[in-house]
Amino acid sequence: MTSRLMLLDTASLYFRAFYGVPDTVRSADGTPVNAVRGLLDIIAKLVTAYEPTHLVACWDDDWRPQWRVDLIPSYKAHRVVEVVSGGADVEEVPDPLEVQVPVIREALATLGIATVGAARHEADDVIGTLATRATRPVDIVTGDRDLFQLVDDERDVRVIYTARGMSNLEVVTDEVVVAKYGVHAAQYADFATMRGDASDGLPGVKGVGEKTAATLLAAHGDLTGIRAAAEAGEGMSAGVRAKFAAAADYLDVAPKVVAVATDLDLGEIDAALPRPDETATARARDFAGRWSLGTSMDRVLAALA
Repeated sequence: MTSRLMLLDTASLYFRAFYGVPDTVRSADGTPVNAVRGLLDIIAKLVTAYEPTHLVACWDDDWRPQWRVDLIPSYKAHRVVEVVSGGADVEEVPDPLEVQVPVIREALATLGIATVGAARHEADDVIGTLATRATRPVDIVTGDRDLFQLVDDERDVRVIYTARGMSNLEVVTDEVVVAKYGVHAAQYADFATMRGDASDGLPGVKGVGEKTAATLLAAHGDLTGIRAAAEAGEGMSAGVRAKFAAAADYLDVAPKVVAVATDLDLGEIDAALPRPDETATARARDFAGRWSLGTSMDRVLAALA
């Protein structure tokens, strides 16, 4: 078997599981477990289909890092339900999902799946660091387009894109990024900076959409080259130059916000795919019994075996 590392954008997947499985699925005490069961089924499917030898569930220790907010105050602001002074703001999460998050963490620990987060950073940054440092091929599983910036055909870093559902997964390579957006994966962060993203509170360059952003990147290579050309009055219309001038303050800081970190100190991680022995399997089945996880735990145990 070819050695391959799979990195899970865990929150992206458990949100998908929560909305994909009815919340009438509950444990004996009435606690909803639809997201737990759905995530286990997702992991079982991914391990079976892509056969990773190493697996890490990457975690949002801080879903809205203050250093990103300091640069762009609107960053994910619409998702905040409570501002926490000196700590991580509270994200809007449906109550039936929020109560399942600790159970999800315990389920992953029970199975022996490494769960990795980093203080003051998002799961994207953990993924960026692990993917960049990996010495083996990497599959990044996410529904977040921002992680397309990590795709690297030369190093065999791919994204398994979940936006169209788990029954219609898309393997994203550089060729796919070019076909979708007209830019290479290495240009995607600059492309996303210009386009903006309302779901993340990033305004982008007003009046510059995907087509214009792709055209400018084709002509000038990267955002630095585009801004230099705009300041020199070359390679674009006066109207486009004016749009970049008006967005100068945003463009001074946005690239740092959009770019995922690749240099975090994550310590030693045992990412080897767990192969539960008889004792570990019994422990996992006991956990499944307590939380009424049923066949979902059976499927993930079978996939790991």
